[in-house]
Amino acid sequence: MTVPFWLTNVRLETGYVQDEKGVYETKTELFHLKIENGKIVEKKSNSFAIPQAEKTIDGKGLLALPTFKEMHNHLDKTYLSLDWKAPIPAKSLEERLRLEAMELEELAPTAKQRASTMIELLLSHGSTHIRTHVNIDPYIGLKNLEGIKAALEDYSDKLTYEIVAFPQHGLLRENVIPLMKEAMRSGAQLVGGLDPAGIDRNIEKSLYEVMNLATEFDADIDIHLHDGGHVGFYTVDKFTEMVEEAKWHNRASVSHAFSLGEVPVPQQEEIADKLSTLGMSIMSTIPITKSLPPIDLLDKKGVNVYLGCDGFYDSWGPYGTGDVLEKVTRYGELYRRSDERSLAQSLKFATGGPTPLSKDGEVVWPLPGDEANLVLVNATCSAEAVARTPKREAVIFKGKVVSGQL
Repeated sequence: MTVPFWLTNVRLETGYVQDEKGVYETKTELFHLKIENGKIVEKKSNSFAIPQAEKTIDGKGLLALPTFKEMHNHLDKTYLSLDWKAPIPAKSLEERLRLEAMELEELAPTAKQRASTMIELLLSHGSTHIRTHVNIDPYIGLKNLEGIKAALEDYSDKLTYEIVAFPQHGLLRENVIPLMKEAMRSGAQLVGGLDPAGIDRNIEKSLYEVMNLATEFDADIDIHLHDGGHVGFYTVDKFTEMVEEAKWHNRASVSHAFSLGEVPVPQQEEIADKLSTLGMSIMSTIPITKSLPPIDLLDKKGVNVYLGCDGFYDSWGPYGTGDVLEKVTRYGELYRRSDERSLAQSLKFATGGPTPLSKDGEVVWPLPGDEANLVLVNATCSAEAVARTPKREAVIFKGKVVSGQL
C-alpha cells in the first residue's frame, strides 16, 4: 500500500467559454489532487491549505490529461533494441507474409527484449494500456506469445494490457486452429482473425471459426480487415450477423476496416447503425496511404473508435513513433478539426473515451473516485495538446510515476 499524497498545482480544465462570435475557449484552474491506493480521493482548489504532515508532489502547473490507450499494436514484430534494419521491399501482401515468415525463427529469442523496448516507448508517450496482437502461426507456434506475455507481466505495475491471438498467416491453414486454441489456453485473451476473403479465401468459414473460438473460450474478438470495397463491406456485414446470432454484444472489434470508407454513404450509415446496436468497435491507425473508415460518421452513430500505432520499426515498415496522441493530431488534420472544442473532444480517440470536459463543457474528469492515471504536459488545454503533441513530462499510473519525472 502506497503512502497517500497530494499532487499539487496541476492544471485542470473547468469549462468552455464562448465569445460574442461563438468561438470557444477553454478555462483552466490549478488544483491539488489527493491520491490514495491508486485513486483520486480528493480534488481541491490550489488555494486549499494542505496539512503540513501530508506528503506533496508538485505538478508544476502542468496540464493533466487522462492516460492513453494504444489499441492496435504488434509488440512481437518490432526490431527495436536490435541493429538498424530496413524492410525488404515486397510487391504484395502474400510476399510480405512470406518474407516475415523467413525471419520469425531468427527474431523469436529476442521477443521479450524487443517488446520491452517498445513498451517503454509507448509508456513514454502516455499509453498505460496496450492491446497487442501476437503472431500464432505454423512458423513460430507460441514462441512469440511466451516472450510478449513475459514482457507485459514485467510491466503489470505500470500498465494494463490485452493480448490478441493473431493468425497472421491465415486462420484456415493446416494446424492453425489447434495452435490458436493452445494460445488461448496459454495467456492470450482475445481471438484475432485476418482478411477472411484476401487471406483465408472463405469469408463465411473464416468468420465462423473466429466466432467458434471466441465462444469456446468466452473471449472478445478483434479481427484485422484490410480487404477493401464491397468485399470488405460484405465481410463486416456478415460479421455483424454472426455477432448478433452469438449474442456477442460489446465484445467484437474490426481493425483497419478500410472498406467502410469505400462504399456509398447510405451503406456506411446502415453498417454504422448495426455496429452501434451491437456495441462493435473500430480500431484505426490513421494511415496516410490508405482510405479510412468514416470515423466521424461512426462516432456520430455511437460506434466506439479507438486508435493505435500498429507495428512499427519492423519488417512491414521503418516508420513510427509509438505516440497515440500523434495519431489524434493526424486525424484532426485529415478531418480539418481546427476549432477549440473539436480538437479537445478528439482527445477521446487517444484515451479510449475520457476527456476532461463533455461537449457541453461539463467537468467529467478527473473526479474523486477515478483511477489516478494522468499524463502531464506543458500545454494550456486539451485542444493545444492535440494540435501540438507536446512532450509527456510525466506519466502517472495508479498514482505512481511510471515514465518521465516530477
